[in-house]
Amino acid sequence: MFRQYSFDTPINRAGSNCIKYDRIQKDFGTKDLIPMWVADMDFRTPDFIMSAIRKRCEHEVLGYPLRPEGWFKSIHAWLQKRYAWNITAQEVGFVPGIVSGMAFIIQCFTKPGDKILIQTPVYPPFIHLPPKNNRKVVINPLKYENGQLEIDFEDFETKASNGCKIFLLCSPHNPGGRIWTKEELLRMAEICKRHDIIIVSDEIHADLSLPGQKHYPLGLLLKNSSEQIITLMAPSKTFNIPGLSSSFFLIQNPYLYTKFSYFLDSAELSNGNIFAFIAAQAAYENGEIWLEQLTQYLQENINYVDDFVKKNIPQIKVCKPQASFLIWLDCREMGMSPVNLHHFFITKAKLGLNPGYSFGPGGEGFMRMNVGCTRKTIYQAMNQLKTAIDELFS
Repeated sequence: MFRQYSFDTPINRAGSNCIKYDRIQKDFGTKDLIPMWVADMDFRTPDFIMSAIRKRCEHEVLGYPLRPEGWFKSIHAWLQKRYAWNITAQEVGFVPGIVSGMAFIIQCFTKPGDKILIQTPVYPPFIHLPPKNNRKVVINPLKYENGQLEIDFEDFETKASNGCKIFLLCSPHNPGGRIWTKEELLRMAEICKRHDIIIVSDEIHADLSLPGQKHYPLGLLLKNSSEQIITLMAPSKTFNIPGLSSSFFLIQNPYLYTKFSYFLDSAELSNGNIFAFIAAQAAYENGEIWLEQLTQYLQENINYVDDFVKKNIPQIKVCKPQASFLIWLDCREMGMSPVNLHHFFITKAKLGLNPGYSFGPGGEGFMRMNVGCTRKTIYQAMNQLKTAIDELFS
């Protein structure tokens, strides 16, 4: 039965021990702002997920869980329907989060001092995880051209040939919102294969491809079991359940799968938890209609921001995303230092965004805005920004 979901209902998240609202004083020095930073959404977690959790809670013993058969079956059906990707249970495993998964992969397949290739600007853990694990970061800077981030393949080849062991790929890209084309993905994969580099493809935003856009899972494009590709996926961003730490890895290379699974098992990291399995299964079994309506709502939010900026704030350009609820704002024409730009958004526009410089080289002069919120919040935020900009340039 078709159901119309509402994303306009405001949810008061203050006091719920959430980072986005309850840490703004600590991170921004004030509570007098609209938080549009941490990448979770302000929409109510879907009812079919909450119902599944409540039903399990009716049994008042939360003992050690087995991994339900339905968990894998739901992932299999989801990937088959959305991407025509036919996977097996021997290729999938649980990890307690995408970032945790990347850290475990680094620890499993490299040793201290090894080089990890990344592309900046990028989600900050890509930058911080390697040095935290005593590995070296090698950066392939992305180019910002015609309002989109592009790959510098000449530099990518040079960096890849310099002894890198792992390439951390963000696909779709965060913060740029780019869905890499099939040709771009295959070209990066060919270079990595030539230099014996394992590709770790973070595809957490894949299911948030916006209307008319198509994501290409790297593992689907390269099905050969000899390929050195580890895919990380999760329902967390898609269905607004990041607090449940429910993610999975997908490895079609038997050697890599066996080695990584043994690494996780040896540290008791692969057991998961009751609600991570239940929520993921409920999401993948029931979430198609909800997600279709969500992405349409997000697209309308993005379109509103883009149109508003074009009409009212010529000093800022919108890097329009092809996936996710994150917008990369080019504020370089405002002529501010990265620190002053961040301060301006906090103190003048009263908006809490992620400063571009936190995403590494190439992020200076940009800001990341989270539009996973009600339309009313978007209206208020954009008018506050316009007022602040008008005062600055009057």
